[in-house]
Amino acid sequence: MNHDAYSDDYIRAILRDTRVIAMVGASPNWNRPSFFAMKYLQNKGYRVIPVNPAAAGQEILGETVYAALKDVPVKIDMVDIFRNSEAAGAITDEAIALKAPIVWMQLGVRNDGAAARAEAAGIKVVMNRCPKIEYGRLSGELSWGGINSGVISSKRRRAPR
Repeated sequence: MNHDAYSDDYIRAILRDTRVIAMVGASPNWNRPSFFAMKYLQNKGYRVIPVNPAAAGQEILGETVYAALKDVPVKIDMVDIFRNSEAAGAITDEAIALKAPIVWMQLGVRNDGAAARAEAAGIKVVMNRCPKIEYGRLSGELSWGGINSGVISSKRRRAPR
């Protein structure tokens, strides 16, 4: 997999097939990027379960916060990593142990060693991208704000979900 460029079909398939996202590093602070991403993804129909040991037991946007991925009581389709590149390695190893089908590392987060381990275990990996942004780009929502999403067609594709 070339982690410098992902095809729209690859990203679209991940967003289409995902239902439950475990967001590692989700913040209860309304002004943090993880909070915005969580709220947006919930509004698009995803169940987003926050994972943050500092906030375990609290609620973020109606979901209970868990201390670790292994504590999440439902099947996880995607592990969304809102932590730094170094921390992404251990989180990816937890995702591998849980057999999560997808590991997604947020903007600015890249760990090639972790990606190689995940892919060797049959897990799809996305690095240095945001599912909120990718959903908006592929569904055409970004163009509502005057942003050229790069998705040009005479026929409108259906949204990823």
